[in-house]
Amino acid sequence: MELMKGRPQTIEGRLEREIAVYDLLDQLGISYERTDHDPADTMEACNEIDRVLNTMICKNLFLCNRQKTDFYLLMMPGDKPFKTKDLSKQIGTARLSFADPEHMEEYLHIKPGAVSIMGLMNDVENQVQLLIDKPVVESEYLGCHPCVNTSSLKMRTQDVLKRFLSAVHHEPIIVDLPWEEESYG
Repeated sequence: MELMKGRPQTIEGRLEREIAVYDLLDQLGISYERTDHDPADTMEACNEIDRVLNTMICKNLFLCNRQKTDFYLLMMPGDKPFKTKDLSKQIGTARLSFADPEHMEEYLHIKPGAVSIMGLMNDVENQVQLLIDKPVVESEYLGCHPCVNTSSLKMRTQDVLKRFLSAVHHEPIIVDLPWEEESYG
């Protein structure tokens, strides 16, 4: 695995959804670095990608309310534990759960394992509310998938927050999720 500047030299063997991400980033003038890899399905693989990108890799969770009428994309540090009650309380909603793959495909055009903020470019009707944990916003760079789980990108966080989100018409809600596990007893 190596870090390369910009889009791949050839689109052969790449999915249209991945190429669309590169097209949009290039159109917006957002510079990025990229590494290609096998699907990251173990923590060891994720840690290796983190090492190559040398940035915060975000955990991206696609969530919904019980009625499956409100959908959320949560970006948070990959090593931070997630508790739905902490998030639900902050955004004033009933308890959230993981949304099904069908809704992920419908709204973000992404399959499980490749969930990414880049998928918001496909949510033209704004069905998905972006939630970003404060440490992600405060980091200089962030890492994410280009709508496939065989490549990872490194970009300036401010480019994503200001230029990308503005272009795809999504306004994030910043949340502040706790790091430590609650102790019981």
